[in-house]
Amino acid sequence: MLGLGCATIGGLHGPVAAEDAAETLQAAWELGIRSFDVAPLYGAGEGELRLGRFLREHACTEYTVSTKVGWRVQDGRCVIDYSYDGVRRSFEDSLTRLGLDRVDAALIHDLDPYNHGAALPARFAEAMQGAVPALLALQREGRVGAIGVAVNDPAICIATLDHADLDLFLIAGRYTLVDQAAADVLLPLCLERGARVMVGAPFNTGVLASGIRPEARFRHGPVPPAVWDRVLALEQICARFGVALPQAALQFPARHPAVSLVLPGPRSAAQLRNCVAWMNIPIPEPFWQALAAAGLSNNVAAPIGSEWK
Repeated sequence: MLGLGCATIGGLHGPVAAEDAAETLQAAWELGIRSFDVAPLYGAGEGELRLGRFLREHACTEYTVSTKVGWRVQDGRCVIDYSYDGVRRSFEDSLTRLGLDRVDAALIHDLDPYNHGAALPARFAEAMQGAVPALLALQREGRVGAIGVAVNDPAICIATLDHADLDLFLIAGRYTLVDQAAADVLLPLCLERGARVMVGAPFNTGVLASGIRPEARFRHGPVPPAVWDRVLALEQICARFGVALPQAALQFPARHPAVSLVLPGPRSAAQLRNCVAWMNIPIPEPFWQALAAAGLSNNVAAPIGSEWK
């Protein structure tokens, strides 16, 4: 249920030394992690290059890789391109950087209001008319396993299902102990349609790992008062049951039957080791019942599986 999101070690949120990225990848392997998510946007291809260098040491049957399309690396920077030809070109470039001849999943990236603003309707139409047919063609050719969408906004995932029967969604920061926007419609719809879900940003970029501290961050910015109050309430219940807040934050999304993988994005091997420990320490069921009673979670059943190839 635990994979490695490679955004941070790819340099998306600030510089990470190549040596530190390599150590994190090696630690992931030693700890049993075999699913890796990356994208051209992560360091303008650097994330794929770093992951590819590491994976060359291992047989392709031992791991799964998902990457993304929609942001294409051009002249050392990323440009938006959801067109059919642009997606095909971006996909081939990703395979070259990864050193692979296929990937297990390819996802349309960042098709969100946050990224496109007023241009979103045009971008969405371009993706449905260009990126989706391109990914379906690559799937028929055997170049990719699952296809889908990787976004922050659950409504975009729902809208894409009106256009195609996609296999996989990566929803970032919207099925967490702080923000459960994906819970009401998207996750039940994915169960109904047979689509799997990967949850990224399970710590909401920091606050669910650090807890209430002056330096805590939420979505890469200051923590809003409402989020601050919610995390404080979470911490109080965690203290009552002897559960670490980041332990609960990682295990919460994994409880939903639609969720196949949880993808934290550590920037170091030490952070990754913490994540694995938090994921593996059992949490008593009364803890989840207490969160649900306090209105802090939807207390769902255990997951039904993690296959997303």
